[in-house]
Amino acid sequence: MKTLLQVDFPFDGPFGQEMTVAMKELAESIAREPGFIWKIWTMNQETKEAGGIYLFEDEVSARKYLGMHTERLKGFGVPVVNAKVFQVNEALSAIDNGPV
Repeated sequence: MKTLLQVDFPFDGPFGQEMTVAMKELAESIAREPGFIWKIWTMNQETKEAGGIYLFEDEVSARKYLGMHTERLKGFGVPVVNAKVFQVNEALSAIDNGPV
């Protein structure tokens, strides 16, 4: 079953176009993760937060990625990583144009 992963964490920047340039290689590596379908990158400069909403083929892939990504973020100095895992109801999501 397709699985959604929601991640957010404290982030001092960069934001906007600077973030795009700085995170391009990271985005490319995420695109190659097993079971990965898509990611929407999130950021809030005012509250100094960043993260993403990911869709994976299954929960196993999502949880494996979350473990690896949490360790990577901690290696970048991120003190707290908030995450939630959800199963996707594809039939209802399709009615509301969800990209599943």
